[in-house]
Amino acid sequence: MKPTMNTIDLIVSDLDASITFYRMLGLEFQIDERTPGHAGCDLPGGPHLMLDTEKLTGTVRPGWTRAVGSPPVFLAFELPEPAAVDAAYAELTGAGHRGSREPWNTFWGMRYATVLDPDGNGIDLYAALPSA
Repeated sequence: MKPTMNTIDLIVSDLDASITFYRMLGLEFQIDERTPGHAGCDLPGGPHLMLDTEKLTGTVRPGWTRAVGSPPVFLAFELPEPAAVDAAYAELTGAGHRGSREPWNTFWGMRYATVLDPDGNGIDLYAALPSA
């Protein structure tokens, strides 16, 4: 398994305030019109930074709540195909790492799963679903 870590997802309480803040640092976010509460920005060198509201995060990750005293960060790793998401999830959970959300097909066209790193940070595994 050799996934590509290319996305950082920050959970925010106020999307507009966060966009304004990061704009002051030179980042230009595009709000996703199909997914309220979500915005993204391509960073220099290739990584993508996403901002997701707590409300959207609670919808996509049932049972999620903001941890007290812990940063609400999810790291996302792209895999080459949907089957690789399932395989990576099985490999990581089989090695004793805790699964947070088993693989599922998203409404935005991805195969997705989440495991937790040893400190409890969310590690998303994803791949584009074949076009219909």
